[in-house]
Amino acid sequence: MGHLLNDKSALVPLIDRLNRYPVGLVDSPRLRQILALLFDPREAEVAARFPLTEATRAELVERTGLPAAELDGILESMANKGLVMDLPVGHETYYLLVPGLIGFMEFSFMRDRGDLPQAELARLMSAYLREQGKDGQAGEFFGSRWPLTRALVYEDQIPVQSRITGWEDARQIIQDAEFHAVTLCFCRHKKAHEGKTCQQGAPVEEICMVLGEGARFLVRRGMAEPRSADEMLAILDRARALGLTHITDNIREQPSFLCNCCRCCCELLAGVQMGFHEGIAKTPFLAEVDPERCDYCGACLRACNAKCIGLADDARALPKAQRWAQVDAEVCLGCGACLQVCEQGALTLVPRAKRPRPPRDRNALFTRILWDKGRLMPFIAEGLRRGVERLRRRR
Repeated sequence: MGHLLNDKSALVPLIDRLNRYPVGLVDSPRLRQILALLFDPREAEVAARFPLTEATRAELVERTGLPAAELDGILESMANKGLVMDLPVGHETYYLLVPGLIGFMEFSFMRDRGDLPQAELARLMSAYLREQGKDGQAGEFFGSRWPLTRALVYEDQIPVQSRITGWEDARQIIQDAEFHAVTLCFCRHKKAHEGKTCQQGAPVEEICMVLGEGARFLVRRGMAEPRSADEMLAILDRARALGLTHITDNIREQPSFLCNCCRCCCELLAGVQMGFHEGIAKTPFLAEVDPERCDYCGACLRACNAKCIGLADDARALPKAQRWAQVDAEVCLGCGACLQVCEQGALTLVPRAKRPRPPRDRNALFTRILWDKGRLMPFIAEGLRRGVERLRRRR
């Protein structure tokens, strides 16, 4: 049935609805192919009628005009696919349409699926995320002044005189979360369906983490498995042994995920490598090379997940034995993954001149992105309308 969605009239309302999120989906033939594989026609129609915030079953019945029993079946199917989140609160269940990124595109690879052509989806998604450069989906995702994600530092590599706050510390984020789960790495799973493997030897399974209410949803729908905080900390240590970069939500309170990302598979790091140097918010630190100690062995060049280390400009004319490496300060995330491979002790982390401070929570982050993209006023207007509607129903 998915091929029926290829006609413009069926897909435009869905794409228009998804583009009202802080990070939307740039329309293209590839996007329409992806959506046609993920949504059947009824699901696409229901999704297009979702409000911008959560909705009850009764509200969705009113919005869609569908009988409650029929709508229940559609919502259940969409939740199983990761297209809609069902969030039980007391005796009521609220439904939220999942954004495309970060959202249902990642969810579609968080388990092995027999109901989706994952190899075809992998090919389409990889091409879609890179098409049209800064005018395409990469620009939509990475182009805001307020990145959706941020890097975390290896706290054991920071200078002894420096401190990090709880929201800058991956271990503290895990310990503070009220629910933990582990899932397949979307990026490496997608690459596997393209016939590629991680050059760093990072696994697909048991490596990427989800936290809080979103993790509960993914566990309920078979896309994640619960783990204890201690088990999550052990996964974090494993990720550091592999030289992976920790990336989380660009917020201070209750991050929803903690990914352990490699330079060859990660779609987030690919954005940085494509030239979106502010596409991932940086840590409070910056890697720095001591020219007196560096022998330009190349270990840090191979370890840098942002690919921001190279030959120092002042060393280009020198013989190889006298060369040293240099960090591009505009690109460096300050994660510290490169430090552990330097046998000469030539790499250190130094504090940035200005310490980055993420927005407080997801609402604050989304508000800033929506304002930056000129989408905030429609969002506010719909919120006011829905508030009035709910008051009217209560009367």
